[in-house]
Amino acid sequence: MPSITPFLWFTGQAEEAANFYVSVFQNSKITDVARYGEAGPGPAGSVMTIDFELDGQPFMAINAPTGDPDVAPDNFSQGKIALFVSCKTQAELDELWEKLSEGGQKLPCGWVADRYGFAWNLVPEGLREVLGGDDEVRSQRAMQAMLQMGKLDIDELRRVYNA
Repeated sequence: MPSITPFLWFTGQAEEAANFYVSVFQNSKITDVARYGEAGPGPAGSVMTIDFELDGQPFMAINAPTGDPDVAPDNFSQGKIALFVSCKTQAELDELWEKLSEGGQKLPCGWVADRYGFAWNLVPEGLREVLGGDDEVRSQRAMQAMLQMGKLDIDELRRVYNA
């Protein structure tokens, strides 16, 4: 089986973003940095690619040069990716919500857009049990409550489910 690594596309902020993400998630680190040489196409010495891990999950980011549609088409971002984070505790979710939304945007239903434009879905463990529980009426009640939330609150969702 091939190895699949999420590959994040930047135009100058790959190193900054990787360092930010590594600072947000525990058990994370930069694993490799490749820099452009004199031949380019980016400025010599600037980051070309940076490999990093977020809680053990490998990622790679690139600083793609701009202005050449064959190398870095302006519409490349039409292919969307969102990053899903299953949070073990509400405290972990709360912390990630604040850190990732700083300079970005807090969105409904557990979504955050970070300062680099990437979307993160921060989900508490236990959400599937309340939204997909055996009792459809209770699950729908929890779904309605979730649709009114920004940051998800698993205790509140359980309370609504069990009401």
